[in-house]
Amino acid sequence: MNRREALSSVALLLGGTIIGGEVFLAGCKAPDKKIAMAGLNFSPDDISFLDEVGETIIPATTTPGAKEAKIGEFMRTIVNDCYEEKEQKIFLDGMQKLDDACKTKNGKAFLDCDAQQRHDFLVALDQEAKDYQKKKGEFDKLQDDKAAAEKSKGNTAFQREDMPAHYFTMVKQLTLWGYFTSEVGATKALRYIAVPGRYEGCIPYKKGDKAWAT
Repeated sequence: MNRREALSSVALLLGGTIIGGEVFLAGCKAPDKKIAMAGLNFSPDDISFLDEVGETIIPATTTPGAKEAKIGEFMRTIVNDCYEEKEQKIFLDGMQKLDDACKTKNGKAFLDCDAQQRHDFLVALDQEAKDYQKKKGEFDKLQDDKAAAEKSKGNTAFQREDMPAHYFTMVKQLTLWGYFTSEVGATKALRYIAVPGRYEGCIPYKKGDKAWAT
C-alpha cells in the first residue's frame, strides 16, 4: 500500500480530508515558513498519554490495539513533520483540553479513569467533534461563496477566514491512519498479502471477513 492509497483508505473511514495529508504525500517535508514549530518536544508522558487515547479508540481485542502500533510515536512524527504551525498548536493545546474535559466530566484525569469511563468520554467527545466539523463545513462553504463573489467583482484582496479543525478530529484521524498503516494493523487487524503478486480480479468474500490491507 503506497502513501496515497493509505490516506485514501483512512479518508474513506472518516469521510473527510486528512489533515497534514498533502505534506505527507509530498514526502513529509513541509515548507519552513509553514512549519515554524517543527521539532516540537513531546515528552515520554505525552507519548504515553497519546498511546492511551489511541488505545481507547482502537483497543486490543483478539487483535493488537493502537498502543502496540506505537500510535503516540506516529502522532509525534506526523504533527512535527506534516502539520502547519496553526495545526500543531491546535493539537498540542488539544491534549490539555482533552484532559481538562475529562476532569470536568469524570472528576479525574483521563489516565486515572477506568476503561469504560475513557470509552464513554471519548464517544461523547467524538460526537462533539462531529457536530463541530459539520458547522465548520457550513462555514467553509460560506467562505468559498464569498470568495467566488469577490473574485467575480475583480476583488483579489479578499481575505478568506478559516475555522480551525477540532482537536479530537486530529487525534482520531492520526489514530486510524497510524494504526491501519502499521505492521500490526495491516497484518493482524486487516488481511494482508505481500505485493507485487499475481492478479486476482474476483476473490470470495464471506460476511464478517476482515477488510484487505492490500
